[in-house]
Amino acid sequence: MTTARIVILFALAAVAEIGGAWLVWQAVRENRGWWLALLGILALGAYGFIAALQPEANFGRVLAAYGGVFIAGSLAWGIVVDGFRPTVWDYVGSAVALVGAAIIMLAPALAGTDRAVGA
Repeated sequence: MTTARIVILFALAAVAEIGGAWLVWQAVRENRGWWLALLGILALGAYGFIAALQPEANFGRVLAAYGGVFIAGSLAWGIVVDGFRPTVWDYVGSAVALVGAAIIMLAPALAGTDRAVGA
């Protein structure tokens, strides 16, 4: 259940952060109304709360792993919402980032250790 919870929370966090940033972008760069910026600010705040629900207690680890999810999620958002056409290198880079995120979040639990290097 913990792995499923981690994945679901990362997906929800990605939608909140990427969606919030996209809404602000629409308001500022596309002149589509400042009310979109306000909605974006709310979504970005929701991202912070969602990230805090992760079972991992180390903020740095959660945020570092989320970076990989953010990379892949941003490309997916661009494809679905903006019609972005990624290159093969975009796909490779996001796959590497997701593997890195999985290692950061899941390897300590699978190895049965949460000790820092050199500790």
